[in-house]
Amino acid sequence: MNNTRIVVDAQGGDNAPDEIIKGACAALLARDDIEIIFTGPEDTIREKLSAFSDAPMDRIRICNTTQVIEMAEPPVRAIRQKKDSSLVRGLMLVKEGEADAFVSAGSTGAILVGGQLIVGKLPGVKRAPLAPVIPTRKGVSLLIDCGANVDARPEHLLSFARMGSVYMENVLKKKNPTVGLLSIGTEEEKGNALVKETLPLLKECDDINFIGPVEARDLPFGAADVVVTEAFAGNVALKTYEGTARMLGSVLKETLTSSVRSKVGAALILPSLKKSMKAYDASRYGGAPLLGLKGLVVKAHGSSKAVEIKNAILQCSAFSKEDINGKILERISSRKEEQ
Repeated sequence: MNNTRIVVDAQGGDNAPDEIIKGACAALLARDDIEIIFTGPEDTIREKLSAFSDAPMDRIRICNTTQVIEMAEPPVRAIRQKKDSSLVRGLMLVKEGEADAFVSAGSTGAILVGGQLIVGKLPGVKRAPLAPVIPTRKGVSLLIDCGANVDARPEHLLSFARMGSVYMENVLKKKNPTVGLLSIGTEEEKGNALVKETLPLLKECDDINFIGPVEARDLPFGAADVVVTEAFAGNVALKTYEGTARMLGSVLKETLTSSVRSKVGAALILPSLKKSMKAYDASRYGGAPLLGLKGLVVKAHGSSKAVEIKNAILQCSAFSKEDINGKILERISSRKEEQ
């Protein structure tokens, strides 16, 4: 089988290029069936690569670029005006078939716009959702959509449920994943117009394992394997999730260091605590895929360190090997035939 060719935006994110290049080299050492194409200033990338003498340079290419899309730039204008940016050139490589996937910790808006305008959507896919993996008490859940489609319609959410189920089953190996619709209560009569109109579509869909509405407070406990929503509510849920985790971590640290007694107790429980908390580290799963495109686009956190970039790249490899796009197309085609 051919190697998976993954473009890595060396200029995207708060910690670029050092952590980006470090993570990519770690991925290359972890797998011998991937190739990395860095986009960014060639001289800088080569200088940084010199620190990784053990990296397989025969599986590394550099696409020299001269522009950078900054986080605060209007996405559409940036995509149109900065054709030689590391982000646009990377997406073009995927569009032209020279790469299988693209990973960036850069501007979320530019990645979402560029993914849909440059790479393009699969036939039959009307909206491409952003789908991060969130840690839960039971393992992980896929939150779809969390930022790409704030004006989604019921048929879009149905498509999200089906694409999310394909991804969860084949990449994260969750057999017959449960699907929940994010709402303000588990009762079917609750929710806004979008939720009420989407509910019957999900109930009637026989190729997903729909379990009904789920509440945001139940997400950390693994209410469903795939949690379907539109981008506004999804993004609010995700940001609340992340903020709560940071707050609890800060409170825990303050409590464990507040006195001599607590410091002694902290020393005793720290090994077990670190082991438990590691299970809830979202960086283990890489970034969020933008599903439904002709090639894979993955958005990593802007503050990503090397470990998250590494895992985002490994996620791309699994996506490609499992032919997720082919399975999504098959699922969509079969649904059209039924209708």
